[in-house]
Amino acid sequence: MRQSYLFTSESVSEGHPDKVADQISDAIVDLFLSKDPEARIACETLTTTQLVVLAGEIRCKGVYENGAWAPGAQEEIEATVRNTVKRIGYQQDGFHWQTFRFENNLHGQSAHIAQGVDASGNKDEGAGDQGIMFGFACDETPDLMPATLYYSHRILHRMAQDRHSGAAPFLEPDAKSQVTLRFENGKPVACTAIVVSTQHAKGYDKGDQEAELHAYVKKVVADVLPAELLSDATVYHINPTGSFEIGGPDGDAGLTGRKIIVDTYGGASPHGGGAFSGKDPTKVDRSAAYITRYLAKNIVAAGLAKRCTIQLAYAIGVAKPLSLYVDTHGTGSVGDDKIEAAIAGIEKLGDLTPRGIRLHLGLNKPIYERTAAYGHFGRNPDGDFFPWEKLDLVDDLKAALA
Repeated sequence: MRQSYLFTSESVSEGHPDKVADQISDAIVDLFLSKDPEARIACETLTTTQLVVLAGEIRCKGVYENGAWAPGAQEEIEATVRNTVKRIGYQQDGFHWQTFRFENNLHGQSAHIAQGVDASGNKDEGAGDQGIMFGFACDETPDLMPATLYYSHRILHRMAQDRHSGAAPFLEPDAKSQVTLRFENGKPVACTAIVVSTQHAKGYDKGDQEAELHAYVKKVVADVLPAELLSDATVYHINPTGSFEIGGPDGDAGLTGRKIIVDTYGGASPHGGGAFSGKDPTKVDRSAAYITRYLAKNIVAAGLAKRCTIQLAYAIGVAKPLSLYVDTHGTGSVGDDKIEAAIAGIEKLGDLTPRGIRLHLGLNKPIYERTAAYGHFGRNPDGDFFPWEKLDLVDDLKAALA
């Protein structure tokens, strides 16, 4: 691994059109799981000018059974979608939570998929799809996340807080950030470039108002990044294309699952290709990505490595993973094969089957809308939320490798 290099990650705000779609899809997941913890959901969302469209497959007791909607179910779905957009803050002519057109094209889950996933007789519940999933952790930040992504998320999260509180009334919901850091001996030592593009109120692209916006962004960056990373040499690109009044779904169509690198590790780790939002936890695209992050984070927190990548692979309808792979990138205090054996020997992980993962992490709950903006990882565990960020496996790993 190179010891001296530049690396960059980006983030997008909750008002980015793709993130609007992700949050709507996960709000639907939460709605159905609140009705039926065993619900099956695959909900895709399209957003564009004054339009939101849902499509996908579901199975949910008391909501959609035997090919029919329960009374009031479709109205509750529409209210959930509109309330999600309202929370984000869209009240613009081109996209307004009260007036956009809404289409619900959700329908029943394929019986052929269900037969592979459902437990029956001596058959354990199978994975909801084939695929490969990666988890990652490193010691660059307190939350054991890549520093470039960690700070990109925090810039936009701070801006969103200020927008919602009224501290920055000139901000509108859509925004993107990008952070470039210089690394020496594998550690971030300087921020060489910051990019922030934010939708803004009319007039904040010229004169004193533009200067106010630029000064505000630089203040946020100074508050978020450690002072030792910033200097007069840091280059800022703030709204580099000029005016950014038209944004969100009115400026660009949004789709669920198009920000998978923003959702995970900012390009610092491989990605299996599967998105998270809109999927119930029988889909290993989601649940196995969470357990691999959990394992990698606990490995780094246990002092077994400074950097760790884990891969799992599954076949649709098959319970046990096809493979488990650990790579500590030459930073491990023990061999990677020994860490693999330790993971396999921890009984409470339940052989890393889809059911075992869900039971261990408590994933059959309405906990997903909060994941759909500012990253699924590097978040503080809070009650039922973000259980894959807990460090409750550290002692087990240390004991297994003692």
